[in-house]
Amino acid sequence: MPVRAFHFHLVSDSTGETLVAVARAAVSQYEDVAGVEHVYPLVRSARQLDRVLGEIADDPGIVLYTLVEEELIERLETRCRALGCPCLHVLEPVFALLRSYLGAEKTKLPGAQHALNADYFKRIDALNFTMAHDDGQFTEGMADADVILLGVSRTSKTPTSIYLANRGVKTANIPLIPDLPPPHGLEKLRKPLIVGLIATPERIVAIRHNRILGLEGGMEGRLQDDAYVDPEAVAAEISASRRFCARYGWQTIDVTRRSIEETAAAVLSMLSEHRAKRFAEHIATT
Repeated sequence: MPVRAFHFHLVSDSTGETLVAVARAAVSQYEDVAGVEHVYPLVRSARQLDRVLGEIADDPGIVLYTLVEEELIERLETRCRALGCPCLHVLEPVFALLRSYLGAEKTKLPGAQHALNADYFKRIDALNFTMAHDDGQFTEGMADADVILLGVSRTSKTPTSIYLANRGVKTANIPLIPDLPPPHGLEKLRKPLIVGLIATPERIVAIRHNRILGLEGGMEGRLQDDAYVDPEAVAAEISASRRFCARYGWQTIDVTRRSIEETAAAVLSMLSEHRAKRFAEHIATT
């Protein structure tokens, strides 16, 4: 069956991240459909909107927006009706629910979620921490982490750490390497949530194969007898990482079929439980 393509116009007075996420999540639920994205961030004036309307007229399609200025909204919706383009404010149902529940009106501040507030600086601080503690670096400061991820090579520790940092979570990650002991005192840390990332040997071997072949200098010869990609050696690595985590009661997450976002969501859920448990222990001892 041929793929049906259509135009998706995403109009935002902020960065457009919310719209892109919503649009892609929705389109992914439809087979044999491809949305051609047109993203228009930081649309905050009539002149900017007129340029957007010109592009919508050139390539009619579905229009999603997150504008807050009533004049711009009316202008956009009026033009879309004339063009026969479906048009939707994706946050309006949420605003309506909050308005009904809270009995209050929203502020009309474009990009309010990106204001330079305490949460913003918390994310910057978390990102700086995470980059400084990537791949086992600066182990002396790991006691200040919110989360420590452990795992053999190619279990997505770094990208998961960066994703968590963007959520304001200070994350360190430590590679588990055969015959190399983990940082001294790791098992004594109480503040951080420590999580082991694991995957099937087949998955790890495939990723490592691709990594070696992607390196410059023709590394194909290494694949013949290199323990780094030997299925039995990799299986032994993963088994050892499981035993290591079990020894100290650390939870593990199988990332074989998980996206970075799904792994991070699982970590955040564990972190919430970990913090609640630590709080209860603190109350019990005071």
